[in-house]
Amino acid sequence: MANKRPEGPYAYIGTDVWSERLADAIDNTCEQEGVVPPPRSAITEGLATALGETEIKKIIVVSRGRKVLSPTAWRVVQSGADKVLLLLCDVHGAAVVPWDLNDRTVSCWSPPGPGASRLVADLVAAEAEVEDAAKTLKLAEKEREVRRRAPGDDQHAAAALAAAGEKFAQAAERLREAQRTRTALLAALGQRRPRPVVRAAEEAGEARSALVLAEQPYEVAFHINGYALDNLRRSGKTRGYDLAESMVAAGQLTRGMSVLQQWQVTNADGATSRLWRMVAVTANNRALARLDIFGLRSEHLVTGMPQSAVPLPKGPNDPGLLLLNQREILNRVSQALNEASASEATEPDHRALRAMKIATVPTEIVIGCSNPTALEHVLRALNVNDHLRGIQPYDEDARLIALFATLVDAYLKEKRLGPVLADAFPTAQGAGLLDLGGIRDALTANGPLDPLAALLPSDEKVSPVTLRDIAIRAITTLVFPDVPPAGQQTGRRQVRDTGRDWPIVRAALQEAPWSQVRAKTAEARTRLWSAAIAQLFLHRANILSALGLFGTTEVKGGSGQDPRALKELLLGAEAGDATAWAALVQRMAPALMHAPEPLVTPGQGSEAGDGRKGVRRTPTNALAALTLAYTEPVSGVSRELLLAFARSVLQHPDATEAPEAPGGGLPVCYGETHVAEEDRTPIVPGMVLVPDLDGAPTGFVADKEWFDRSFPVELARSGRTGTTGDGIAGAEAASEDSDQADDATTVTGQAPLADPRARLAELRRELPARIELAVGIYQRAIEAANALLADFDEASRLRNRLAEDPLPAEQRIQWMERLASARAKAQESAGVLGQAETLILQV
Repeated sequence: MANKRPEGPYAYIGTDVWSERLADAIDNTCEQEGVVPPPRSAITEGLATALGETEIKKIIVVSRGRKVLSPTAWRVVQSGADKVLLLLCDVHGAAVVPWDLNDRTVSCWSPPGPGASRLVADLVAAEAEVEDAAKTLKLAEKEREVRRRAPGDDQHAAAALAAAGEKFAQAAERLREAQRTRTALLAALGQRRPRPVVRAAEEAGEARSALVLAEQPYEVAFHINGYALDNLRRSGKTRGYDLAESMVAAGQLTRGMSVLQQWQVTNADGATSRLWRMVAVTANNRALARLDIFGLRSEHLVTGMPQSAVPLPKGPNDPGLLLLNQREILNRVSQALNEASASEATEPDHRALRAMKIATVPTEIVIGCSNPTALEHVLRALNVNDHLRGIQPYDEDARLIALFATLVDAYLKEKRLGPVLADAFPTAQGAGLLDLGGIRDALTANGPLDPLAALLPSDEKVSPVTLRDIAIRAITTLVFPDVPPAGQQTGRRQVRDTGRDWPIVRAALQEAPWSQVRAKTAEARTRLWSAAIAQLFLHRANILSALGLFGTTEVKGGSGQDPRALKELLLGAEAGDATAWAALVQRMAPALMHAPEPLVTPGQGSEAGDGRKGVRRTPTNALAALTLAYTEPVSGVSRELLLAFARSVLQHPDATEAPEAPGGGLPVCYGETHVAEEDRTPIVPGMVLVPDLDGAPTGFVADKEWFDRSFPVELARSGRTGTTGDGIAGAEAASEDSDQADDATTVTGQAPLADPRARLAELRRELPARIELAVGIYQRAIEAANALLADFDEASRLRNRLAEDPLPAEQRIQWMERLASARAKAQESAGVLGQAETLILQV
C-alpha cells in the first residue's frame, strides 16, 4: 500500500488528466480571442506540471459545453500591433527559471556565430582539465611535502623525494598548459559566451506562442545556463537590499511574467531530451532568489535534475539518474519540505520554513499571441519598459542597449524606419521591399544581418563585411538623423524645423529641445551609438572608445555620412581619392575599437604631461592620424600598407581561424617581441597581421604599440590639421583645405611628385582602380537608362489602353531635349574611352 504524502503549505502537482483539461481550456480560450496558443505539449509538460491540482480546477470553467478559462484568470495585453494573452495563476515557487535573455545582462553575451558552440564545448573541457590539473598539483604538492619531511637520509628516501619533485613539476606544467588553453579559448570567445538563439515553437508546421532553443550538448547547455545566472547575480548586486531575505519575510508581492520555453539537450548516450519549462521574462532576479531559497539549481531544472538532489525518504535514489519530468521533481520538493515543516526538530533557518511564503507565487504566463514569430521581440520590449521605469539601476552598457531598442521601436511606431533607411541608402537595390521586422532585429543584435542585404547596391556582393557595414551606417543614421537646413532669415523669431526624425529621437531618449543641444547631449548620443555598434562585434571593447567621434554638429545637423558603398570607397582609396580614404577610416573605426587587440582605445596618457602616464592620445587623435597618413609622408607607411591594413581590419570580425605567419606557425604581437613565450598574448581568430610596405602580411600582429608607432600622435597634432572639437571631421576638413591651399595640385587633389618615375609608378598602381570605378559608374548609368525605358514603355501602354490625351507639346519637347543632351554626353564619353584604350599600349 502506498504511503500518503504529508500535507503542508507546499502544493502537489496535478495529474495528467487535469493537464489535458487545462490544454483544452487554453486552446478554446485562444480560439475565442483570436490568438495562437502554445504547443499542446508545452501546456501539458511545462505549464500544467507547475500548477497544483486545486489551482487548475479554480481556473477552468465550462461554457456552452466547452472547457474555457475563467474570465478572472486571464487578461489581454496590447504591445503595438501585437496582442498577448496572459494567464493569471499561482505556480509552484520553484517552477520558474530565470531567462537567459534578460535585458540587464545583454552586454555579457556575444553575437552567435559559426563554431561558437564548438568553442564553448572546448572551453567546458578546458575548465574541467584545469580543475583536474589543479587537484593533481595539490596532491603532488602534498606528496612532495611528505617525502621532504620523512625521516632518514638513505638513498631510497632521496630518490623518492626526487621522484615526488619531478611529479610536482609535471603537474605544475600541466596546470599552466591547461590554463593557457583556457585563456586562449576565452580570448577567442571575446571573454563572453555566444547569446542563446531562440525561435518560435512549431506544431504541425505552424508557429506557436512559445520559444525553443537550438539543440545543445548537455555540457554546453549546463555551462551556458550557469553563465547566465552568474551574470544575473552580478547585476543584482546593485540592489539596495537583500532580495532573498525580503522574499523570506514578505513573499513575492507583485506578479512576474513568464513564457514557455523548450530546451533541447543532447545527452552523452546520444539521446535528445526536450524539456518544457517556464522562464521569467520579468522578475528574473526574483525567480533566481526563489530557487536559491529552495536550494535548487536552475541548471538542473533545464537539463535534468539528479535524483540525489531531490531524494525520497523511502525508495531508490540513484545519484546518476536524471529526472526530466517537472511534475515528479516538484512533487519530490514539496514532499520533502512538507515533512520538514511539520517536524518540530526543524531548525528555523531550514529552507522548509524560509520558503513557506513563496510556496506558490502569483505569475502571468503567456498562453497566446497574435503574431508568434514576433513573440520574442514583444517580450523583450515589455521587459525593457518594465526595467527602464524601475528602481534597480542598469549597467551602463545594458541601459544604453535598451534605450537603442526603444529608439528603433519608436521609428517603427511612427512608420519612419523604412523611409529613413531608403533616404540613407540611395543606391539600395530593394529599398521599397524592406523586411522591417528583420531589420529591427538585425540592428538590435537579436537576429541575423541578412535582412539588411536589401540596402546593398546591386553591384556589391552580400558578405558579412558588407552587411556589418550597412548595419553600422544604419545605426548611425538612426542615432544622428538628418535635420533640414535652416530657412531664410527674416529677422523675426522663427521655430526651427527639425524634420520628422529628430523629434522621434528626442522623445525616445528624453532629451532637451534642439536649441539646447550642447556637448553633454553629444556625448550621451555618442555613448548610445557606441553601445549599439558594439553589439555587432564578438570582441566588445570599452564603449568610451568612441567619445569625441561625434559632436554637436552631428547631433544638430545629422551624421552626414558618405553615401558610397564599401567597395566604391576601397576602389576610390586605391585610385588616390583622399576623401574616399577619410570616409573609409570612419567605416573602419568600430572595427579598430572592437578587436582582439584594440587599436583605438579611450583617452590614454596624461593631460598634465607626458612624463606621468605617457603621451596623451584620444580616439579622435588616433583616427585623425590614420586619416592623414594617406596624404602626409610618414616613415614606414605606404599606400599599399594602408589599403592592406584597411581590408584586414574590415574582415577581422568574421575570421574563424587564428592568423598564421607567412613562414608558418603562430605570429607574435608587435609589442611582445621580447616577452617570454609563455607570457605572450594568445593568438586568436580576428587578429590582424601587420602589412609591409608592399601590403604583404608579416609575422607580427597589429597591436596598440604598432598603431601608435606607425601613426604617431604628432601626425594629428601638426599645425596643418587644425583639428576641432567635433571629432575627426575637423581633421579631415582641415586636411582637405590644406591640400587645396597648395600652389600646384593634380586633378585628384594631391601635390605632384618631383620624380617623374615615381609619378608613373603611382599612376600605374591607381589606374586599375579608376577603371573599376568608371565601369561601375557606366553600369549604373545603363541600369538607370533601362529603368527609364521600362517606365516610358509602361506609360505608353497605359495611355493607349486608357485612351488618354497626349502630353502638351512643350513638355514633350523639353523631355526630348534633355534625353538628347544625355545621349550626346554618353557618345562623347564613349569617344573619350576609345582614346583611353589607345593610350593603354603606351602606358
